[in-house]
Amino acid sequence: MAPRFINEQIGCYFFYTDVAELIFAPRESNDKKTMQNHFKVVGISFKNAPVEIREIIALDASLIGNLLTEFRDILGLEESLIVSTCNRTEIFYSDVEDRSRDIIALIAAKKGLGKVDSYLSMFKSITDGFEASAYLFRVALGLEAQVIGDLQIINQVKQAYQLAADHNTAGPFMHRLLHTVFFANKRVFQETAFRDGAASVSYASASLVRTISESFVDPRVLVIGLGEIGEDLARHLSEETFTVNLCNRTNEKSQSLGAELNLDYIAFEEVKKSLPNYDIIISSVPVKDFINADDLNNKEVGIQYLIDLSIPRSIDPEVDSLKGVSVYNIDEIQEKASKAVEKRIAAIPEVESIIAETMEGIKEWSKEMLVSPTIQKLKNALEDIRKDELQRHLKNASPEMEEFAEKLSKSLTQKIMKLPVLELKAACKRGEADSLVEAITDIFQLDQETARK
Repeated sequence: MAPRFINEQIGCYFFYTDVAELIFAPRESNDKKTMQNHFKVVGISFKNAPVEIREIIALDASLIGNLLTEFRDILGLEESLIVSTCNRTEIFYSDVEDRSRDIIALIAAKKGLGKVDSYLSMFKSITDGFEASAYLFRVALGLEAQVIGDLQIINQVKQAYQLAADHNTAGPFMHRLLHTVFFANKRVFQETAFRDGAASVSYASASLVRTISESFVDPRVLVIGLGEIGEDLARHLSEETFTVNLCNRTNEKSQSLGAELNLDYIAFEEVKKSLPNYDIIISSVPVKDFINADDLNNKEVGIQYLIDLSIPRSIDPEVDSLKGVSVYNIDEIQEKASKAVEKRIAAIPEVESIIAETMEGIKEWSKEMLVSPTIQKLKNALEDIRKDELQRHLKNASPEMEEFAEKLSKSLTQKIMKLPVLELKAACKRGEADSLVEAITDIFQLDQETARK
């Protein structure tokens, strides 16, 4: 089934394989009433919105917390989860109705964006619970990532889940779904090559920097040029223990990104004379021969590594002939990344198979949630009968007799409950729960019992 859009006229689409159909077809009519069918998603990603729009919509942790609270208290959403990264801002939620427009309007109001209509066409919504669940799996496991198999996204989803739990917007279904996602992720690591290698230029560069840094006692790293690759590289390196400094043609960009990532920066005007002070230099400035041999002549005795991520090359090839200096170019980095991408693409069928297998458990559990209220009502009704009978027949009984009667009556109640519970769960799997729920409700007058309470 194709995903539904808020605006059916827009030309963007979600990339899907047949995994959702593989999992859920044929679909029993009973499925349409499960909790899972209330699960939905609305949001934007790099597939349907340019970076300029994604920057505007992006949410920090504080704002996410506020929105989660308002989704619950103002919109009345049963459950909600917000995943907001540089590539996507998507809201997963549970509600009987499609609340996409309300959610977008609330985000727009929080961000001070004015009229919501101008942003609607950028958002996409999936309102089928099974497809929305499958999509969350694909996002978390890296199938929907800009860099296939992105290692960062699973941690971002975990952080989003923690925020939802902290703000009491993760209910029973979301708890079960997310823990199943994390279990599937563990299997992907253990059973496939989907997460092997560095599959992007920035990630491959970061891996190289980490390897090289082990050769130094206290390495100093400089990232010059904070375009898409340079910024992504800075983010990859921001949590390392070694020193990382930033530099960009516009100092404002260095300052703002440095403040965000808690990294120091140097002014672009000072970068040339500062080069000898660094052990590892990564340049992504599209200026031919921006760094030349003369810029490094003042370096003291020691080893220095330079990584050129620019086209045209920003590091003069003659630099590589300097004593103690080694230069890596973008072709070497891209070759490493391309091999990793090929390996990950080959592993996609295995990942989708894991998703299908693990979601089967979610599917069965979701079905059983249909009969859970009836089971609880029946349990309460039998417990009331048990207590009433004990009270009526044990008015003058000894403590020993009361203890014996308590144990015996509880044992009998549990045995009476066992068969209806098993039959109800079996009926769920056959798609026949409705008729059995109705019969048990009538026989034990469960609705009347609830009304009396």
